[in-house]
Amino acid sequence: MAAGGGQGTMTLAFELEALKQLANPNEAFADARTWTKYVGVVSEKPTYVVTNFTRKERIRQDFFSGPRGVKESLENVMRQFDTDRHVFIGTTDEDRALAEETEWEYLAVEDAAEAADWELAGDDETVEDPFEDDGRDDWP
Repeated sequence: MAAGGGQGTMTLAFELEALKQLANPNEAFADARTWTKYVGVVSEKPTYVVTNFTRKERIRQDFFSGPRGVKESLENVMRQFDTDRHVFIGTTDEDRALAEETEWEYLAVEDAAEAADWELAGDDETVEDPFEDDGRDDWP
């Protein structure tokens, strides 16, 4: 897309938990690629947690937080990827605060999913909690 045309360029960062709330993270990632320049995953969790998830979901990320925390990652990504917009998709007030602190636009995963037409996990089926009452009272 030519500069100055349309919405310009965008960098999109998913907080890992936000990505996990999508029914099909891979599809969302692939879709995001069609209208963003860079898309990646940030998390406070150790690198291998993110890597395992993205590998399992076959997600090809342009960046990830590595050993750094979310705040530092967002700052680094903004420095490295010079796009018109930087959008951070998260799930908590803490995520929102981090976005404001690092001058990223914040989008709650529900709003992002609605806008982009991504399905949220558990939209139709209720996720079973393995520790929910299973009818046995003798649970230790």
